[in-house]
Amino acid sequence: MKPFMGNDFLLSNDTAATLYHDYAAKMPIIDYHCHINPQEIAEDRKFENITQVWLGGDHYKWRQMRSNGIDERLITGDASDYEKFLAWAATLQKAIGNPLYHWSHLELKTYFGYEGTLSPETADEVWNLCNQKLATKEFSARNLIRRSNVTVICTTDDPIDSLAWHKQIAEDASFDVQVLPAWRPDKAMNLEKPDYLNYLTKLSAVSGIKITSYADLKEALRVRLAFFASMGCKVSDHGLEFVMYAPADESNVAAIFEKRLSGEMPTLEEQLRFKSAFLLFMGKEYHRLNWAMQLHYGTRRDNNTRLFRAIGPDTGFDCINSINCAAELAAFLNALNETDELPRTILYSLNPIDNAAIGTIIGCFQDSSAIGKIQHGSAWWFNDNKTGMTEQMTSLANLGLLSNFIGMLTDSRSFLSYTRHEYFRRILCNLVGTWVENGEYPADMKFLGKMIEDISYHNCVRYFGF
Repeated sequence: MKPFMGNDFLLSNDTAATLYHDYAAKMPIIDYHCHINPQEIAEDRKFENITQVWLGGDHYKWRQMRSNGIDERLITGDASDYEKFLAWAATLQKAIGNPLYHWSHLELKTYFGYEGTLSPETADEVWNLCNQKLATKEFSARNLIRRSNVTVICTTDDPIDSLAWHKQIAEDASFDVQVLPAWRPDKAMNLEKPDYLNYLTKLSAVSGIKITSYADLKEALRVRLAFFASMGCKVSDHGLEFVMYAPADESNVAAIFEKRLSGEMPTLEEQLRFKSAFLLFMGKEYHRLNWAMQLHYGTRRDNNTRLFRAIGPDTGFDCINSINCAAELAAFLNALNETDELPRTILYSLNPIDNAAIGTIIGCFQDSSAIGKIQHGSAWWFNDNKTGMTEQMTSLANLGLLSNFIGMLTDSRSFLSYTRHEYFRRILCNLVGTWVENGEYPADMKFLGKMIEDISYHNCVRYFGF
C-alpha cells in the first residue's frame, strides 16, 4: 500500500514517475486564467489566518460544507474565522474521492510543511501551525506567488476597470512576476440584466463615448480594448450559459439595442441575435489585436434563488447546463473563419459529455497560423478532478494532438491554488506513462520529456506570446 500523498502520489508506474520528477515538477507556472484580486498582489496582502487564505471566496469548499449540513453562518456568515475553519475540518475528513481532499492536503504539505491529515482531531494543530507561518513575511501574497514558481498571472477584468492595480504592480521593480489583465466583457453583452443601462453609463464615462447606439457601444469597447492592450492584455474570456449563433444583419442588431436603450426588454430571440452579433464583433477584434479568446460555457448559474438573494453570486449555487450547443459553436467559429478573422480560441464546457464534440470541432479550424490554434481547454470547474482531467486529456488525445495542449490554469481566487498545477501534472504524467507501460507508445523519453515540459509550460508561452 502506498503512503498517503507520498512522493509518487498519483503516479502508478516507473515511466509516470520519471516524467513527473525529471520533467514536469521543475517547470514554472503560467496561470493564464484566474480570479485573483490584483489589489491583493499590489498591496502584498498578509493573511491573518488560514481561513482568510483558504476559505474566503472558495465556493468549492462552501458547497461541500453545505453538503455536510453546516449552518450558513459557519460558511459565509458572521461566525469567527476559527469556527469556520473547524467546520471545514469536520467536512474535509468526509471528502474521500473529492479533489478538495487532495488539493487541501497538497496545500498543507507544500506551503506549510504539514505531513498529516486535517480532521476535527488535528484542527487545532493545523490552525496554529498555519497561522504561525502566515504571520511571517514569507507568506505574503507576493511571496506565495514567488515560491510557487509562477511567472505570469492573468486576472479577470471588466472593460470598465481602471486597471490601476495592474499598473502599480507593473511599475514595481521589486516584483518580477507579470500580472496582466484579461478582458471579460460579459456585462456589456448581457442586455437582459436589470442593471444593464447603468452599466452602459459607466462604460460611457470611462471610454469617453456617449453610448446612444449600437455603433457607439462598439466604439466604446474598441477604446477600452486599446487601453487593455496597452496594459499588456493578450487574452479575453466569456462566461456563457451556452454558445449561441443566431445571425442578424447590422440594422436588426442596432434596432434591438435601441429597444433596450429605450427601457423595453428585447424578446429572447432578440437577445440571442444581439449576443451572437456581440460575440462575432468581439472575436473579430481579438483577431485584429492578436489576442486569444476563451469561451467558458455550459453553466446554469444562481439556482438557489433564496440564498442567491441573501449572499449574492459566485457563492456555490451553479450547476451544469445540459444544453447541447455543438452546432451553434461550430457555426459561430465558422462565421469568424469565413472572413479569416477567427482568433486563437480556447473552448471549455462545464458538461463533460461535450468533450468529444469539442474535439471534433477544433479539428475543423486548425491551420498554419498557430500551432494548436483552437484548444480544448483544461477540465473546468466541476471537472478539474482526477476523472475529469483524465477524460478531457484522453478525449483530446483521441481526436487531436495532446502534445500541443496548453495545459492547466487555476481558475481560483486563492494564492494557495498553484498546487493544482502539480495535481494536473501528476495526472498528465500518469496518463502518458501508463500508455507507454502498456506498449501503446514507445519509451522515447527524450521526446516524451520535452512534451511534458511543453504541456506544463512552453506551449502556453508560445500560444499567448508571454
